Amino acid sequence: MTNLLLFFEGPSKLDPTDYVGFTFFVGCMAMMAASVFFFLSLNQFNKKWRTSVLVSGLITFIAAVHYFYMRDYWFANVESPTFFRYVDWILTVPLMCVEFYLILKVAGAKTGLMWRLIVLSVIMLITGYFGEAVFPGQAALWGAISGVAYFVIVYDIWLGSAKKLAVAAGGDILKTHKILCWFVLVGWAIYPLGYMLGTEGWYTNILGTGSVDVVYNIADAINKIGFGLVIYALAVKKNEVV
Repeated sequence: MTNLLLFFEGPSKLDPTDYVGFTFFVGCMAMMAASVFFFLSLNQFNKKWRTSVLVSGLITFIAAVHYFYMRDYWFANVESPTFFRYVDWILTVPLMCVEFYLILKVAGAKTGLMWRLIVLSVIMLITGYFGEAVFPGQAALWGAISGVAYFVIVYDIWLGSAKKLAVAAGGDILKTHKILCWFVLVGWAIYPLGYMLGTEGWYTNILGTGSVDVVYNIADAINKIGFGLVIYALAVKKNEVV
C-alpha cells in the first residue's frame, strides 16, 4: 500500500526548477493514464482489433512503471537513469513494431515481418546501450550499428514489405500505417540525436554534449501515447464498420 501511495504522490519535495524530475513525474502519470484508458476501452472492440489496443495499453503501462523507477533514480542520484531507460525501450519498442504486424494482418502480413522488425529493434537498442553504457570509448562504432538497424526498420515500413502490405490494404489501414511511419521517422529520430549528445565521437565537435533527459521524456510520452491513440482511432473506425 505504501509503495502504491508513493507511486502517485512521488517524492516529498520537488524543486520547481528541476525540469528533468518534473518531466519524469508527468511522463509517468501521463502514460499510466493512457494505459487505464486503453485497458478500459477494450470491451468496445471485437477480437480482431482488441489485441492491437491491448498492446497499446501494455506499451504505456510498461513505460509508466519504468518512469516511476527512473523518477526515483533521478531524485536520488541526479543523473540520467540510462539502464532503466534501455530496459524500458527493450520491452516497449519491439511491442511498437508488433503493432505494424497487427494492423497489416488484414493484408496478409506474415509473422516473419513481425519477427524481422522485433529483431532489428532489439539490435538497435542493445548496440545503443553498449555504446552509451558498456563501451563508451567505442560509442561511434556501436552507434553506427544501432543506426543501421534503425534505418533498415525505416526502409521496411516506408518502402519495403510493410509498405507494400499497407498499400494492398488501402483505406484506413494505409492512412494509419503512414502516420505510424512518421512516428518512427520523426519521433524516433530524437533518440539517435540524444545518443550522440550523450556520448563522445566524431560527431561531438559538431553537436557538442549535454543532457537530453527532458527531451527523451517528452518524446517518450508523445511517441508511446501517440502511437497508441493512432491504433485506437483505427480500431474505432473498423469497429464501426463491423
